[in-house]
Amino acid sequence: MERDDALELVPRMRDQGYSREQVERRREWLAQKTGARLDHVGSGSLDTEALRGNVENPIGCAQVPLGVAGPLRVRGRHAQGDFYVPFATTEGALVRSYERGMVTLSRAGGATTRVLVDENRVCPGFEFADVGAACDFAAALPGWFEDLRREAESTTSHGRLLRVVPHVIGREVLVEFCFATGDAHGMNMVVKAAERACGWLLERHGSGRLLLFSGLESEKKASAHLLPGGKGKRVVAGATIPAALLRSHLHVEPAQMAELWRRTVTGALHAGTVGYNGHFANGLTAVFIALGQDVANVVNAATGITRLDVLPGGELHASVTLSALTVATVGGGTGFGTARECLQVLGCAGAGGAAKLAEIVAATVLAGELSIGAALASGEFVAAHEQYGRNRPGG
Repeated sequence: MERDDALELVPRMRDQGYSREQVERRREWLAQKTGARLDHVGSGSLDTEALRGNVENPIGCAQVPLGVAGPLRVRGRHAQGDFYVPFATTEGALVRSYERGMVTLSRAGGATTRVLVDENRVCPGFEFADVGAACDFAAALPGWFEDLRREAESTTSHGRLLRVVPHVIGREVLVEFCFATGDAHGMNMVVKAAERACGWLLERHGSGRLLLFSGLESEKKASAHLLPGGKGKRVVAGATIPAALLRSHLHVEPAQMAELWRRTVTGALHAGTVGYNGHFANGLTAVFIALGQDVANVVNAATGITRLDVLPGGELHASVTLSALTVATVGGGTGFGTARECLQVLGCAGAGGAAKLAEIVAATVLAGELSIGAALASGEFVAAHEQYGRNRPGG
């Protein structure tokens, strides 16, 4: 009977909505059923009604420690100046590590950043009776572009269909629908738009059996198809760092950093990794949580390439290329609570801020690559975690 009661009560609680009283009742029910204390879960400051559309069955808020690192000097087309970057993390030494990379970059004159590609995609699959029909469809597709664009853009006031790219694989055609999405990540938007365009194809041209997600879009998946760009923002950040500054701030020589890069590329190739980097995902995850981003997109956003080169004058040139950085300043979790405040810290909240945010994030990732690389090359990695990353109760 107790189990039946639970099965009946959960839907009732879910249907009651998002008022503070209803969220409290759901939390109290869960505490009673599990024996857990949920005092911290219930102590958040968010308006529970604002959670609608972002979470179902709300019971409160998760609390993650929030730190800040900087100054980070950025010299981009969209982001220019010194920034202080919020990190939400429970990994000791992370914020400190990124901060020393940021200070090094800033004293070297800052990181040069550029957004190279800014779009998102969904890739439906069309299956045909034979290879001939598939090839005919792929050949005809460019001629239907204006009709497809009209249909797709009828579903959104923000998204724009940029192009369609067919890929014939046997009797199946995978079609990249590539969209501009403005300041939003926009995946839901582009899926709805692509579905409308695909409906037009099926109705007017009998275009095979449709599967809306083929997997080619690499949504929340790491893949080699991400490296050329087209899934979010392709962003590059780089800086030239004098040898004396490397010695004083990171305790390492340019030649040591280049040697580390060469040797770890070998290991990464042997492991079969997609791209090459030290720890893009570390900083991206902490920044994504702090800024209300879709954290699962760290999987694709961390696909990229780090380079460390010694220049003829003896300086180190360091660069990162993030091939599929998915960041937004409108929509999702960006519009309320701590995420909105942290975006305001960066001057990126709301419309017009996404490209600026992408350049700041790329420079942040570069700082992290410098710091972890220097820690490994100089032999300081373990000692730094012992000093900053140990959780000693009562210490």
